[in-house]
Amino acid sequence: MSRLHSENHLVSRIGWLRAAVLGANDGIVSTASLLVGVAAASASPAGILLTGVAGLVAGAMSMAAGEYVSVSSQSDTETADLAREAQEIADKPDAEHSELAGIYIRRGLDHNLAHEVARQLMTNDALGAHAHDELGLTPGTAARPIQAALTSAATFSIGAAMPLLMAVVAPTRLIIPFVVVSSLVFLAILGALAARAGGAGIVKPTVRVTVWGALAMAVTSAIGAMFGAGG
Repeated sequence: MSRLHSENHLVSRIGWLRAAVLGANDGIVSTASLLVGVAAASASPAGILLTGVAGLVAGAMSMAAGEYVSVSSQSDTETADLAREAQEIADKPDAEHSELAGIYIRRGLDHNLAHEVARQLMTNDALGAHAHDELGLTPGTAARPIQAALTSAATFSIGAAMPLLMAVVAPTRLIIPFVVVSSLVFLAILGALAARAGGAGIVKPTVRVTVWGALAMAVTSAIGAMFGAGG
């Protein structure tokens, strides 16, 4: 007796995983960079923390708004494409059938089988068949603006809270090394977890996010030190 072969694919995670990683990464990098830059300018501990809190709130709102607008534009495009395709199916069903069959022929089916597959799929769900095979739209990759916005805002806040917490617990004279080292550790963990969730290798994503985070903090620290020396 044969058993059904069950497979778990990770492509359905693309939407929320991208928003989550982007939000957390931006939260860590931008907030840590702000803290390091302000601390390098010899700001007071209260000023450093105020900068971090302001960066967290502003960044979370900016991420939410940006993701919502961006993904809404994608959703609008998908909706318009589906409406146009539905109209074409209604107006020219034979041409749409031939178009769908042509896709299957190019994938390797013979002429008769391709037309039969296209006929059966269009009988069952014509728009769904064209959305999947002609437009490349699937439920797992469909644009979800609200989900993307909330995910980005939440993960940005979580990411930003990490270096901010380090700035709170660190001795005043050690705020910069505390924030830098802890943020690089957080970024490395984030890169590894994101790669694991997406089914990719761990080393390259981990190195990538860590290097860019270190570069951002180095630049803002240098700018902060320059302004601090100038003051």
